[in-house]
Amino acid sequence: MRPLVIVGAILMGIGLAGLLYGGITWRKNRETADLGIVKVTVTENERWSLHPALGGVILAAGVVVLVAGLRRSGRAS
Repeated sequence: MRPLVIVGAILMGIGLAGLLYGGITWRKNRETADLGIVKVTVTENERWSLHPALGGVILAAGVVVLVAGLRRSGRAS
């Protein structure tokens, strides 16, 4: 796959996440205590917020980059 196609797909995914969910949320496990055989961990939810308008702009940019990557790969063949 061409790098432009991959970058376009990633941008489209981020843009869709911004439009549909308002950002991206993930879980992070953090070890807080290690007492020999007992380990205490805390699961934290972290969020990267993205304004829906910015998500739309990123989605449009992803489409443009993806189409450019597909056109460019068609000419190189």
